[in-house]
Amino acid sequence: MAEGKDNVAPLTGTKRLADAVRAAKIAAAHRSDVVVDIREADRARLEILAEALQPVIDDIPAGDEFFDLALSGGPQPRFWVDGTAHVSMARDRRTYRFVRETRIGRLTLAESTDMRTVADRVTTYIAERIVEREKAFAEPDNATIDRRTPRDDPGDGEPIRPAAPAASQPSFAFALSWLLIGMAIGAGILFAIATLRGLQIR
Repeated sequence: MAEGKDNVAPLTGTKRLADAVRAAKIAAAHRSDVVVDIREADRARLEILAEALQPVIDDIPAGDEFFDLALSGGPQPRFWVDGTAHVSMARDRRTYRFVRETRIGRLTLAESTDMRTVADRVTTYIAERIVEREKAFAEPDNATIDRRTPRDDPGDGEPIRPAAPAASQPSFAFALSWLLIGMAIGAGILFAIATLRGLQIR
């Protein structure tokens, strides 16, 4: 009889553990559903932002690879503007947060529950980046123009001629003259030494 009681206890314990595991699975499923719902809600809000920015996206040339302007998945959906800036939802799931990754850390460019405010800031950011890129492309041309001298400017339709290295000829003549002077001085010194030795021998 005692042996039968010993067999009942493990069976009862196993049944309780199975119930606990089943309950844990149900709770995990509920949590997963909540996470999925939150993720889908964030993605839906970012899609609304992308729709508001569609006219701006259409104005960007099709071959321009500088901007991404696309939604990404993952645990936290993001709307990428370029390789360093993106829009995501804050923890309250109602605030749009526009940030940019820099060498000194993450900078918040805009944060608002009003989607239009963030969309306007993204549009301004895109315009600023386009201007910065145009300036960067124009810098080599400006540097070339600044290095030109007034003589290089064409006058009356005359072609621009490269400046002759005028300084090289005087430098060569100056060095040659000093070389000849040195040779003359050396010859004079040698002649004087030879003369003194000749007098001493006599």
